[in-house]
Amino acid sequence: MIDLVYPNDQFRIDGKRIKIPNLGWVKMRENLRLQGKILSAKIFKQGGKWFVSVVAELQDIIKPQPKTDKQVGIDLGITDLATLSNGEKIQAPKPLKNKLKQLRRLNKSLSRKQKGSKNREKAKTKLSRLHFKISCIRKDFTHKLTSNLVKRFETICIENLNVKGMVKNKKLSCTINDLGFYEFKRQLIYKANQWGKTIKELDRFYPSSKTCSCCGFIMDKANLTLAVRYWTCPNCKTSHDRDVNASINILNHATKVLTN
Repeated sequence: MIDLVYPNDQFRIDGKRIKIPNLGWVKMRENLRLQGKILSAKIFKQGGKWFVSVVAELQDIIKPQPKTDKQVGIDLGITDLATLSNGEKIQAPKPLKNKLKQLRRLNKSLSRKQKGSKNREKAKTKLSRLHFKISCIRKDFTHKLTSNLVKRFETICIENLNVKGMVKNKKLSCTINDLGFYEFKRQLIYKANQWGKTIKELDRFYPSSKTCSCCGFIMDKANLTLAVRYWTCPNCKTSHDRDVNASINILNHATKVLTN
């Protein structure tokens, strides 16, 4: 299916409807959320449903939120998507993992259908709808989480993860794509810019998990494998939750500002 793109002189929007060339007025589910000079519109089909994406030029997109004077460090992981420096842990819904059996069944059903048949088109539509549903669950969760974090904290510190390198690991690639690390960071940055907050980033090579957040002692890699979730600093005897300790280090040592 080819996406159709129209400049602003080829379509009209009136409330909850849009006038499309050669088709006429079509109902929309909602009004435009933002007001501004409309530049273009793209019509496309996804998951068996039709969508219109409208590009508009906005005069002022910065809407500062009330100052909170709170700072937080966030460590991203697989078991818990986000561990905050205040001890809070947030788990992701992992929609791909939960729908994997259904995806395999629909893929198998599609492969059995004869090419060019109506049954094959029906099977393709069912599979497309499930992929779309998985994507919507992930995006909805990520939007709600990032909006909540940006509203609650004045400064958010994150780690510079090598997501491209992590995805190359066959054992982790599916899980990492399901969690959406890149999209999480992208949304944090643009929402922080929009609401007048600050995002800081920690250098990729800083040993946040192996460094004691109390005394700065660095554990040997051999003594702190990924399987070790809790450890005690041999120097100051402080007991650490691996992810909470990492998030505190991220908060204390992140220096690169990513927002405007």
